Amino acid sequence: MARHIEHQIAQLKNSILQFGTIVEESISRSNTALFKQDVELAQKVIADDTEIDRLEVELEEECLKVLALYQPVAADLRFVVAVLKINNDLERIGDLASNIAKTVSQLTITGPLELPEEISSMAKQVEEMVKNSLDAVVKANPDLARQVRKEDDIVDAGRHTVRKLVIQQIKKDPEKVEGLLQINSISKHLERIADMATNIAEDVIYMVEGEIVRHRHRDDVTST
Repeated sequence: MARHIEHQIAQLKNSILQFGTIVEESISRSNTALFKQDVELAQKVIADDTEIDRLEVELEEECLKVLALYQPVAADLRFVVAVLKINNDLERIGDLASNIAKTVSQLTITGPLELPEEISSMAKQVEEMVKNSLDAVVKANPDLARQVRKEDDIVDAGRHTVRKLVIQQIKKDPEKVEGLLQINSISKHLERIADMATNIAEDVIYMVEGEIVRHRHRDDVTST
């Protein structure tokens, strides 16, 4: 039984890593489509979201099978529970990348967007957070996970700045309201991706240390 569950755990680890790689690529493509305002690439991101949804269902079924057949305990149980939650967060990241791509796909109607520098900074930070959160899963590294949690504050600050800029610009030039609202939506989607990366990081801390840090302030969660 021990060898069987070791094999299943290794298979789950491989599956979540492959899924994470696909979702990372989706974020990268949606950001590239955004900054190049590439409608064709954006439409590909939207189309690929169906595959992400399919993989999420398959991995969930894989986790439930392990729980039902092998009844893991202790660290193995925490790992399977963490994978279930990470799986869901990755699917939601895929949805958010698709939402950004949908905004880009509308540019043929609304015209090009003048993106503030803060959007570029947020996009780069978000990609790094997702990468680091997945690296933390691979390496079972709670310290890297804690770093991801701290970086979420940077993205939150960027979102706040963009929102203020949008409000100011709408007052100054109401004719550009549609494009400005799209910029606001993009910043919101990026912020939500950062939130999902933070969730993954928190799941890593639980997986490795058995500590639930969700809803706790960043500074209250220190390395043991």
